[in-house]
Parts: sequence; C-alpha cells; structure tokens
Amino acid sequence: MMKRVAAAALVTIVGFGLVACSTSPDVASAPSAQTAVLDDPSPIPVSTDPAASLPVTVTGFDGVDVTITDNSRIVAADRYGTLAATTVALGLGDKLVGRDTAAKFPSVADVPVVTVGGQSLNTEAILNLNPTVVLTDTSIGPQSVQDQLRAAGVAVVFFDPTRTLAGLSGQIQAVADALGVPAQGEALVDRTASEITDARSLVPGEEQPLKIAFLYMRGSAITMIGGKGSGADSLIDALGGIDAGSASGITSQFVPITSEALIAAAPDALLMMTDGLASIGGIDGLEKIPGIAQTPAGKNKRVVDMADGVLLSFGPNTGRVMQALAQAFYQPASS
Repeated sequence: MMKRVAAAALVTIVGFGLVACSTSPDVASAPSAQTAVLDDPSPIPVSTDPAASLPVTVTGFDGVDVTITDNSRIVAADRYGTLAATTVALGLGDKLVGRDTAAKFPSVADVPVVTVGGQSLNTEAILNLNPTVVLTDTSIGPQSVQDQLRAAGVAVVFFDPTRTLAGLSGQIQAVADALGVPAQGEALVDRTASEITDARSLVPGEEQPLKIAFLYMRGSAITMIGGKGSGADSLIDALGGIDAGSASGITSQFVPITSEALIAAAPDALLMMTDGLASIGGIDGLEKIPGIAQTPAGKNKRVVDMADGVLLSFGPNTGRVMQALAQAFYQPASS
C-alpha cells in the first residue's frame, strides 16, 4: 500500500468567517494580561493500543519512498513537538521511545529527549534507542544525522515542516498513515475539526474584529513581530481576528520590532509565548519595548501569552489551544 505523507488537508481550517455582528464589549475596555492554559496539555488518545496495518510504504515530504514494517519503537523529532503529540493522540504513546525537547507535555515526561540544545539530533543517541521508525522533518537536523539513520537501516519518514491550520489535518493523516493506523488518523482529524468548531462558538461578534499582533521575543537579543506566513496569522484569523502585522503590510514571516512597525500595526491586543514574555521581564519589560506604549494594546495592557511548546505546534491539541486563546482574548477572568 502506497500513501503520500504530504497529502492535502482533508478539511480547511482557515477562513471560517468567525466575525459575526455587534454585541461584544468595546476593545479598549478589555482588561489586561491573560495566560491561556490547557488544564492538561497532554494529547488525548483517540484509541487505546490500535492495531497497525503494516507493512506500509509512504512517500515522505523529501520525495523518498519509505517502507515501515514495525511501529513498536517510534522516535518523533521536530522543532515543535507536533509529531510526538500526534503519535500520542493516535494512541501510540506507549510505543514512543524518543522525542524532541519541545514535546513537554506530562504523558511523555519519561521518554528520552533526542535533541541536543533543542534542535540538534545525535545519531548514536537515537540508534541506542533501537528505533523501528523515525518521524522527523527539516525543522530539525542536521540532515546528515537523518541520512546516517537511514544508512543504518532505520525507516526515516520526513513530513512537511510547515505548521499552519490549513495543513493540520493533512499532517495528522500523514503521520497516521506512516504508522499504519489510518482509521485512527481519520478519527483524530474529525475530533480536532470538531474541537475547532467548538472554539469558534467562543468568539463573540464584533463590529470591528480584534487586531492582534504576534510578538516573538527572546530577551533583548530577539524582538520580532509576525507577518504573513508566521503561523500565528492563520491562528489569529481562525479566532475571528485580524493579524495586525500582515494587515500593516509585513509580508515576511517575522521582521524586527521597531516603533514604526508597531505603530503602523496598531494592534488592539498582543499574542506572545510565555517564556518569551518572561524573558523580557513580563508586562513591565514589554512596556519598555519602543512603540508598545503607543499602540492600543500597550495602552490597555491587553496581552495574551501561551506556553511556547503549545501555541504554534498546530498538532492534535489545536482545537483546545484555540478554545483557551478565545477565552483569554474574549472572556477574560477579570471582566
């Protein structure tokens, strides 16, 4: 059986038309910082110990045909933790023997980390785990390690490294197909789409959609604002908002933050990663970034943060992530 892991998405998530009419509170009256959290970030399995239909041959994102004969020892490694999360959500978490550092959820806490410094693979460390299949992509490397694993006889499957809502269902199904559990993939796609629909119901109607800017920061060394293709833009769109960076004309995924860029974007609210916000000293540090104070978001301290390994992974928790974000943006606890 031949399948292609770079399959087109089965459902389209972007462009739901989430903005309705006019009864929500005024943007400027909204309270300040909120942290969007999942009660348990561990993916919920759609099945318990599903029986795999193997062998299966799939075509990886790199164009290489790979035959998987055994899924009993899985290593999943990418920059975002998405492949490990999908493996767990498919009901194969007990077969996961290696993961990347971004997969931080409790159910994989005891699974060895195979990435050095967060993004670097080590051939010997992975081979010591005796993997029967490695799930990976080009967001992590070096590729020479992945090539060495293949040369050692390990089935290595590459997936699309892009993380967007539009590609979510295709990514889930591709992983399921490679692991020999296509029915569980279909069930997970359906469940995730249903959870995204539930998140939509939390978005109030507004005459003016919320303009949200995604800021990526790591101390004073890295201060970036997201634009078209950042990943956050599609998430903001699906939450009924307008990506402030894209709307202001930023066509790159990220550009350095300047006063001019922030003032032009004029966001009503800011979206950040929790560790990134902490790295600049929290809300107090954020107010010191040039241009922040001149934006509606800065004036009202309207900021939502979410855990780094959760926010943009676009894995099986996406619907739950959207629900948490919708609650933080539109139904803050202090309102």
